[in-house]
Amino acid sequence: MFSRILDAPDQSFFLLGPRGSGKSTWLQATFPDAHVVDLLDEEKYQRLLVSPGLFADELRALKPHMRVIVDEVQRLPGLLNEVHRFIEKKRLRFVLCGSSARKLKRAGVNLLAGRALRRAMHPFVPEEVGAQFNLDEALQFGLLPIVWSSSTKSETLSAYAQFYLKEEIQAEALVRNLPGFARFLPVAALFHGQAINVTNIAREAGVARTTVAGYLDILEETLLGFRLPAFEARLRVRERKLPKWYWCDPGIVRAMKRAPKGLAPEERGALFEGLVAQLLRAYKDYRGLCEEMYYWAPSARSDTEVDFLLERGTERIAVEAKSGNTFTEGWCKGLRAVADLKGLRRRIIVYPRGPVLRTRDGIEVYPFLHFAELLAANSL
Repeated sequence: MFSRILDAPDQSFFLLGPRGSGKSTWLQATFPDAHVVDLLDEEKYQRLLVSPGLFADELRALKPHMRVIVDEVQRLPGLLNEVHRFIEKKRLRFVLCGSSARKLKRAGVNLLAGRALRRAMHPFVPEEVGAQFNLDEALQFGLLPIVWSSSTKSETLSAYAQFYLKEEIQAEALVRNLPGFARFLPVAALFHGQAINVTNIAREAGVARTTVAGYLDILEETLLGFRLPAFEARLRVRERKLPKWYWCDPGIVRAMKRAPKGLAPEERGALFEGLVAQLLRAYKDYRGLCEEMYYWAPSARSDTEVDFLLERGTERIAVEAKSGNTFTEGWCKGLRAVADLKGLRRRIIVYPRGPVLRTRDGIEVYPFLHFAELLAANSL
């Protein structure tokens, strides 16, 4: 088993991450003596669904300060009221694990009023995979542990997409029009790394604009994708308002759009940019890399953009992802345009492979694995 870099807090916490990201495996390894309430166990789920008071009876039998894991807590969000009570009453320490924040948010349930922290489990990062990391494989199949550890990656990815539709969407009744949502998924995959244009997605998927907005919310709340907002400073130019859309894993992108087994050259740009986005997002959650993450694109120059702008306190770092293997001066256009932004400390280009470089005006150029090593060493 690969060692994960997520550190467990001592107090109660929510652990959220997409299906197949290794949450349950990590919990078993980290808390081998914990009491487990597994809501994926259908018998257990049905019993607590009919008689939720049995959950409190179960907790009363435990010793004070014991660790309790509730897996797939979103299936019975009402249990959080009892969790709250037993944190106070017996000082039990809970890990509330789930693959969807949607029901927890929509049900208006007790989210423990700050008594539980929030942690995220992401797909693997190179630091966790070590010498087995291969960039081309990561772009083709992604880094979800359930796929990366499989001997039949293509088949596992395909099954993952079908499982998501059946178990996460249909079984939980998240949409009324399942065929419409199924048409939407491959279209949304084509917009990976692009500013969200709801009108275009709606036209391609054959559904209403308002429906697309709801579908994107579902993907975000089931932790398969995320919106990256535009940076909005009070500068001389007005910044673009539309957020960009990223899926959490390159393999999921390819599975949702039913891409052929081989990695096509035209796919690499968006997939590589998305991989860098997810890497930054993971280290933001795991190590506090930054407080906020944006993209930068002044509306006055639609052809000028910086993929990622990391903000920590008053300092900022600009990061540009390029999928070519040979550095060219043209790659620096956006980073040079953003050079005068207040608090900008570093400007970095990440590309798949090649030498470490530095331009005359201080732009740092790193191959992907070197950049990942900087993140692992907290050296960014």
